[in-house]
Amino acid sequence: MRATSRLLHSCRITLFTRPTCGLCTRARSVLSDVWDRRPFDFQEIDIVKPESKNWRDLYDFDVPVIHISKASSPEEDPRLASKAVKLMHRFTAEEVMAKMDSVEKS
Repeated sequence: MRATSRLLHSCRITLFTRPTCGLCTRARSVLSDVWDRRPFDFQEIDIVKPESKNWRDLYDFDVPVIHISKASSPEEDPRLASKAVKLMHRFTAEEVMAKMDSVEKS
């Protein structure tokens, strides 16, 4: 059996969130729907935590935000956020998967 290109080019999704955020709860639900169809590596960053200050400075009024990258990419870096493939606020499973396709093809 051969590995498919999707397995060779799996994605990582990083969700930037804050506690008691209704849109963040919805974003988690959308990502859960995507996961059911197309698994990915996942990381969640609570921007309110002291160690996430640099992310809070970037996304304080924009959460939820997701970054989509190849699973083999280096960890997220706030200095490179402007180059990230991202979706903000409200997004659908189809939009997430379209961005995943884009990342996998790059």
